[in-house]
Amino acid sequence: MPAVTTPHVYVHRAGDRLKTKISWLDSKHSFSFGQHYDPDNTHHGLLLVNNDDTVLPGQGFDTHPHKDMEIVTWVLRGSLVHQDSIGHSGIIYPGLAQRMSAGKGIMHSEKNDSWRLAGEQHHEPVHFVQMWVVPDEPGLAPSYEQLEIEDEILKGGLVPVASGMPEYKDNSAIRINNKHAAMHVARIFPGAPVTLPEAPFLHVFVARGTAEMEGVGTLYEGDAVRLSASGGQQISSHSGAEVLVWEMHARLGG
Repeated sequence: MPAVTTPHVYVHRAGDRLKTKISWLDSKHSFSFGQHYDPDNTHHGLLLVNNDDTVLPGQGFDTHPHKDMEIVTWVLRGSLVHQDSIGHSGIIYPGLAQRMSAGKGIMHSEKNDSWRLAGEQHHEPVHFVQMWVVPDEPGLAPSYEQLEIEDEILKGGLVPVASGMPEYKDNSAIRINNKHAAMHVARIFPGAPVTLPEAPFLHVFVARGTAEMEGVGTLYEGDAVRLSASGGQQISSHSGAEVLVWEMHARLGG
C-alpha cells in the first residue's frame, strides 16, 4: 500500500449525513449506504459504514444476510436484541461491546424488543452506532463476541473496544478479523482531554455531547472528522462527550 504522506483533515457535519427516515427508523449514514450512493463518499480507510440509528420499541431489522464483514455495534441508549443463524441470542446495551464477523455468510436480526427475552415491555427507543470494516481475508467462519466494558470506559481516556491490531492484543475488549484496524471509545470528562493515536487514517465520531478538537474547533453530536496521515491532536469537552475513534493502518483497495 502506498504511504500516505500528506496530512489531511475533513470535517463531516451531522447535518450533511445521508438519511433514511421511516415510521420506525431514523438512520443517519456517514458513508454511502443502501439506496443512498455518493461515489465520492464510500469509505474512509477501512471503514465502510458508520450508521447512527434510532429504532422505536417493538421494531427493528428483520432477519437479513451479511457476508465478509466485521460489524461492531455500540449502543448509546436503550437496548437492542441480536439473534443470528449460528445460535447467538442476547441483549446489547450501553457499555457492552459487541462484534459479529459475518465471514462466509450469516443471517441475523436486530430489534428493540428485549421484553421478548426478559423483563417487562418498555417504551424507550434504542439509539446505537453500527460500524463495518472489511476482514483481512474472505470466507472466514462466522463468529460472534460481546463483553462488558463499562468499567473501563468510566475510567476515562481512549479505550480500545474492538481491535485486530497486535498492539492492542492484551487490552482490547473484542477481537475483529482485521490486523490494521482498532475502534476506541472515550468518555471525555471536563478537564480530562484525550489524545488521538497517530495513524494513516483516523475516523473520529462524536456520539454524544459536544467536544473541542485541537486544530479543528467545536464538534457537535453527530459530527465526524476524517484524518489522513495525522494524529496526536487532543480532544476535550467542557460538558462531557463520548467519541468513537477508528484507528486504521491500511485502506480499501491498497
